[in-house]
Amino acid sequence: MKLFSRGRILLLLILLLTFVLSACGGDASPSASSSQPVTLRYGIWDKNQAPAMQQIITEFKKTHPNIDVKIEVTPSKDRQYWTKLETAATGGSAPDVFWMNGPNFIKYASNGIIAPIDDQISADKVDLNNYPSSLVALYTYNGKHYALPKDFDTIGLWYNKTLFDAAGVKYPDDTWDWSKLQDAARKLTNASKGVWGIAAAMDSQQNFYNTIYQNGGYVISDDKKSSGYDKPESIGGLKVWTDMVQNKWSPTQAQMTDTDPSVLFEAGKVAMYYGGSWNAIEFAQNSYTKDKVDVAVLPQGKKRATVIHGLGNVINASTKYPKEAWEFVNFLGSQQAAEIQAATGTVIPAYNGTQTSWVKSTPNFHLQNFIDELAYSVPYPVSKNTAAWDDAETRILTQVWAGQTSLDAGATQLAQQMNQDLAQEEK
Repeated sequence: MKLFSRGRILLLLILLLTFVLSACGGDASPSASSSQPVTLRYGIWDKNQAPAMQQIITEFKKTHPNIDVKIEVTPSKDRQYWTKLETAATGGSAPDVFWMNGPNFIKYASNGIIAPIDDQISADKVDLNNYPSSLVALYTYNGKHYALPKDFDTIGLWYNKTLFDAAGVKYPDDTWDWSKLQDAARKLTNASKGVWGIAAAMDSQQNFYNTIYQNGGYVISDDKKSSGYDKPESIGGLKVWTDMVQNKWSPTQAQMTDTDPSVLFEAGKVAMYYGGSWNAIEFAQNSYTKDKVDVAVLPQGKKRATVIHGLGNVINASTKYPKEAWEFVNFLGSQQAAEIQAATGTVIPAYNGTQTSWVKSTPNFHLQNFIDELAYSVPYPVSKNTAAWDDAETRILTQVWAGQTSLDAGATQLAQQMNQDLAQEEK
């Protein structure tokens, strides 16, 4: 039996090694080299913001020519965005980068659906002091950061100047309290013309969270262990809205379910509307509201308060392109991207120092009021599984708004259910 020479054996080993390396290289992910083109999917829920997001993507591509970004818009109404996202995440088909909010953040972070970005922040020397500390904290879980803040929002009192003038009611200003609000709602209501004074929708962020805090109440305790809905102060904050409906100064719950309050406001059927800073771009583009409406700070109760919230851009932990996804998220969190959001009037950008451009973007609205409210803003109430008690909140308070359950009974029932949900979070 003839044996191979040492030289031939060495040659065969070299050839085998070359083959193995070539095979491995052929399966390498495009993320391993930024020179190879990839397409990122970017999930958002607001069609009004899509043009500004596309403008940001265009600027991003100038410095990242091999990264394409495709925007995917899914409406947030009736939780369509979150239902679709949860299904996609379970099936491994969620977008590479997507919008995240406070109520859902801990759920997605604790279940490993979104990726922590501390290593990237450190490597690229991203200064988190460029954003409001409350927003940075909102997207921090177990000491790890999961998002770069995109924007923030507060709530203001939008009003129809034409309807105010017709009713002889003075425009709202910073002297308004609940009494003036209710008096104006009564005077502005004109049943013969199908006009209501206010839209008192069963809406947490835009309506009753604000009045609960203004009345000295709370939604959830600071330690996230108990509900505040059964407290007299919180019930008083809810009563502001249920009284409006009962007095017929507002459409009914059924009417506002059939037609969104913002649509009624844009059609001149509602004189006052508690809405977010995000409504500015929509109202500015609407042919009716762009010249007929304006915004004031919220009327005060026992004290001033407005809920503050803000979105973050997060990375899918299962993305095939983690490097490119981070590069895009980093750009989304940049001053350049913030200035595009501001100049287009899209939202209040989170990047410090860029908010003035947003105020100036729509001079016919007094948008500075949204910025002034930061001084007494209250963080949006959340817990580890906000969705659980949020569902109970919607189910029970809808019955209260419809007059099927008394306010006291509904608030007590909600507090009990919420306390059960919060107890489950501790297990």
